Amino acid sequence: MEADETADAAKPDHLKPILKGKKGCLQRLCAFFSMAAHILAILFVSYMIYLAWPFSSLFSWHPVLMSIAFVFLMTEAILFFSPDSNLVPKASRKTKLTYHWIINTTALLCALAGLAIMVINKERYGKSHFTSWHGLCGVCTVAYTCLQATAGSTLMFPKLTASLVKLADLKLYHATSGLVLFTLACTTLVLGLFTDWFWNTAHGSVWYFCIATVAWLSLVIMNQITQAYLPKSFKKPSQQY
Repeated sequence: MEADETADAAKPDHLKPILKGKKGCLQRLCAFFSMAAHILAILFVSYMIYLAWPFSSLFSWHPVLMSIAFVFLMTEAILFFSPDSNLVPKASRKTKLTYHWIINTTALLCALAGLAIMVINKERYGKSHFTSWHGLCGVCTVAYTCLQATAGSTLMFPKLTASLVKLADLKLYHATSGLVLFTLACTTLVLGLFTDWFWNTAHGSVWYFCIATVAWLSLVIMNQITQAYLPKSFKKPSQQY
């Protein structure tokens, strides 16, 4: 941020209003995309609940729990740190961190429940486990979520890892790993939209809305994390954070 301000100050005076206007437009556009992500996540989960209603089978809980975990809860947990669409802008960083780990823990529990339901349902009907790309990516996503949560918990006790890695570096690793996890989750979600269950229950063009929603969320989260951490990763060690 300071480097950007210094660079802007070096620009000719007649260009400064133009640069400021471009930054303002870009910021408003990012804010629109990020705020829309909240609405799209709710609509996506609501539609999954609608498709699964009245939950007459055990399997019907699987897509609902997974969409709640990764489309709604994990997205919201990350957006708590968004400068453009944070729903609790006046909260302190410590409070945001508390919200972040509570909501992500809830997401993990929903994901584990969704995975357990899938395994039980397969056992009930004597079917093989994880034979599709959706199933393989799904179990990898849940396993990765467990690892991410375990590693992320070390950020709550920085003194335990102070002798091994700097806190600033640990935050960078956690955010980067989180982006990989969210990308893997979105890949699993997209593959899930090609399953027989979704094709047989979804309604026409709504499929395109679901695909667009997953793409929208992934772009918003990718932009947030890269904008927050990539500029720092290119600085000299003494200048970082």
